[in-house]
Amino acid sequence: MAERVTLDVRALKCPLPILRARKAMRPLAAGDVLVVLATDPGAPADFAAFCAMTGDRLIGINEQNGILTIEIERAGGTGA
Repeated sequence: MAERVTLDVRALKCPLPILRARKAMRPLAAGDVLVVLATDPGAPADFAAFCAMTGDRLIGINEQNGILTIEIERAGGTGA
């Protein structure tokens, strides 16, 4: 069963959310999901670019009350 890991990077600005996400993705197996909580308004574009670079799948980005919830599925291979 796929694991879901939450990473809280609220109040951090670029590039810290991406750097922390990269580190959090390393131990995940293919199919696992990283759920990132962020408040940086640039995070959606940053994480889209991150997934394009790593090959991981951007499942979705939702915003509620100023908090972005970004879900990323770990691809096979080494990626992040």
